[in-house]
Amino acid sequence: MTELLPLFINLADRSVVLVGAGRVAAGKLRQLRAAGARVRIVAPEIGAEVAVEARASESDNSAAVQVTQRAFVPRDLDGAWLVVAAATPAVNRQVAEAAEARRVFVNAVDDPPNASAFLSGVIRRDGVTLAISTSGDAPAMTALLREGLDALLPRDLGVWMARARAERVAWRRDGVPMSERERSVRGNCALVECTGGLVAVTGHVSLVGAGPGDPGLLTRTAIARLRTADVVLFDALIDERILKYARRAQRFFVGKRAGRHAMTQTAINTVMIRAARRGRRVVRLKGGDPVVPGVTNAVAAPALAGIPVTHRGLASAFLVVSGHDDAAFASAIAGLEPGGVTVVVLMGLGRSGAIAWTLIDRGWSRSTPAAIVVDASRSRQRTWRGTLDQLAADGIEWDARSAGTIVVGAVAALAAAAPVGAVTSALGEHHVSR
Repeated sequence: MTELLPLFINLADRSVVLVGAGRVAAGKLRQLRAAGARVRIVAPEIGAEVAVEARASESDNSAAVQVTQRAFVPRDLDGAWLVVAAATPAVNRQVAEAAEARRVFVNAVDDPPNASAFLSGVIRRDGVTLAISTSGDAPAMTALLREGLDALLPRDLGVWMARARAERVAWRRDGVPMSERERSVRGNCALVECTGGLVAVTGHVSLVGAGPGDPGLLTRTAIARLRTADVVLFDALIDERILKYARRAQRFFVGKRAGRHAMTQTAINTVMIRAARRGRRVVRLKGGDPVVPGVTNAVAAPALAGIPVTHRGLASAFLVVSGHDDAAFASAIAGLEPGGVTVVVLMGLGRSGAIAWTLIDRGWSRSTPAAIVVDASRSRQRTWRGTLDQLAADGIEWDARSAGTIVVGAVAALAAAAPVGAVTSALGEHHVSR
């Protein structure tokens, strides 16, 4: 493999072209704006996050962002110092060919074959910049190494940078060789344990619950922990608006997509403990209800669909149970009088049919009202309403990335704005096929 030359470049007031305007492009745009680049965006469709970043440049005295809404053409690279391709592989290939002809370096996001420059995982602290690269082959490893190296840096690094800057004047005047300068800096750091290995600094880990997902449902304690966090490890279902509370923190995605874990639980635990031992304030941000909770899904999700979990004359109590394990679910409902309480099932979306059959087998009436609330509190919230019999028979399927709450009991029929056996959403009504 070709060895890369690590290089820091000054993009201040220099033209950079960003091809693509999706969520990934928005992250690159933030980096380019932070570097002071004049960014020209070219894309057929402009995503909401990119639009927000572009508007922000108009009000914060940063370099202007120019947006061109159309397909990329080679002349877009005329006059550019750098191009970032955050589009499809086919478009990235066109960009790479145009960049090669103009001798312009191109960073193709997560597309090494079409890249001649690779952005790195960056740590910036008190005038020190560290960059880590895996040549575009393993971005997750880059993020993990960045977190590890950042944890090793001393918290008082700024003090020693200031001293090194001051001493450099005398060193240059007196012609002190670099080897002696290094020994001096190493000695100074050792005197105050600058490497951080000899100082016991107490950090902490907070397990913060994001509830259904709407930032308005976070508790004040949860927001406070996010705002003061140094490191945040977050799941797949966390809303980007919640992450904005942790602007100063390093943020790492550790969730699950399509059945694949970005990081094992053992690795997550190791990262959290290691960072806390280095004095870092760590937040493990999860959907649902951990130690620092948001408003619980068990109550919020049904309420957002117009369903109270208790109601006079219908249900005076409710049971919250996990639905991911059949034996555990069956054990939890074994002592319930059929239809006597509201059953709220979390983490059971993929097993809704099996859950319905278990209740029916335990004596629950097939006509018992049932509902499923998916992605509660989000713009894509949808609600299915029907009966236990329909829930058992329909084999309802949802996007594996969605979070769902199942409600079974008489209260599920309240506020029934849609026909029985239908899915309602902001986009209208959709009948479930049988």
